[in-house]
Amino acid sequence: MSQLRPHLKQAKFIEQVRYQMKEGYQLAFLEIEGQAVAVAGFRISTCLASGKFLYIDDLVVDELKRSQGYGQQLFQWLIEYARNHDCEHLSLDSGVQRFAAHRFYLMERMNITSHHFGIQL
Repeated sequence: MSQLRPHLKQAKFIEQVRYQMKEGYQLAFLEIEGQAVAVAGFRISTCLASGKFLYIDDLVVDELKRSQGYGQQLFQWLIEYARNHDCEHLSLDSGVQRFAAHRFYLMERMNITSHHFGIQL
């Protein structure tokens, strides 16, 4: 996760995850030979636009283990988890600079369905 969120220090990361877990955040990971090679942070929520959905906050494969199918395995697990929890959609946001991630999402049959806007407060 530190490869995706390098601004978070370990102690702050654990504190933040525990806080988010109170709001439904969950972590899932793929372990190969005792080593976590891919991790996802996600939550299930409901909104008027999408109904019940699984939102992926964080999805990363160890940079030394990419292009070996681990991201696809974890992504497919997330889809099945969403289906098993009666979600109508699965969605995520991805930084505009993450071209390799975008290729992956498009190969996984995701559609670009909106623009996400934000403002720093």
